[in-house]
Amino acid sequence: MRTVRVLLTGLLAVAAIALPAGCDRTANSATGDHSRRPSRPATSPATHSPTPSPSPSPSPVSYPLRGTGSYAIAPGHSATLGRSGTLLRFQVAVEHGIDHLSVSGFADQVVDILGDPQGWTAGGDWRLRRVGPGQPHDFVIYLATPATRDVLCGAVNDRYTSCRNGDAVVINVSRWLHGVPYYHDLTAYRDYALSHEVGHRLGHGHELCPGKGKPAPTMEQQTLGLHGCTPNPWPYPHGHRYAGPAGEYPLIVPTDPTTWYRPS
Repeated sequence: MRTVRVLLTGLLAVAAIALPAGCDRTANSATGDHSRRPSRPATSPATHSPTPSPSPSPSPVSYPLRGTGSYAIAPGHSATLGRSGTLLRFQVAVEHGIDHLSVSGFADQVVDILGDPQGWTAGGDWRLRRVGPGQPHDFVIYLATPATRDVLCGAVNDRYTSCRNGDAVVINVSRWLHGVPYYHDLTAYRDYALSHEVGHRLGHGHELCPGKGKPAPTMEQQTLGLHGCTPNPWPYPHGHRYAGPAGEYPLIVPTDPTTWYRPS
């Protein structure tokens, strides 16, 4: 089973760059040495037990309509994902202005999705490896604000969808945080959104729903609707390649701005 992915809160130290830089996640303990913790008494009168202070609730991720246009690239690198095929190296970049989101935490989620046994590396054609700032790479995965998404994506300005433009795989932070109404599992939608856009970088075009009630292909534009299919994030569900007929649906996005921008 793939580990459950969660967004880690708290923006860590980052290295800023103009277009696509970094921070890291750290682990802490009270003493750093659990063997030195005092033993708990066998009995302890309730009247003398201190009341634990409640842990502060994490601040929700927030973002403006338009971020700074500069980025934090997750430091470090991942293991190579996949066992055979062409190796592609990628960086993970988060736009400055997206607050209370761990860059390294997001990068871990990306690696988790791309390394899933139902993902693109399952077919043996591709291996993927995340690299850090200043390292040679073949493409960049951006988490961007809605208006910056339009800048990175180029041709189509909708502030709603994610995209791939050349070597830029762009995930709209609004979709990452809020998904779409008919995907009731946000984790599954994130699996889909990243798999779909990386699929474009790997050379795959759009596909259509193969029939009512059937799973949607990963390369179907599921952000725009399911068109009779059921949600499916993966190109290799249960380890087997699944695809639909070539084709695409009209780009019709919601006109209500709260679907692509929800101010904190």
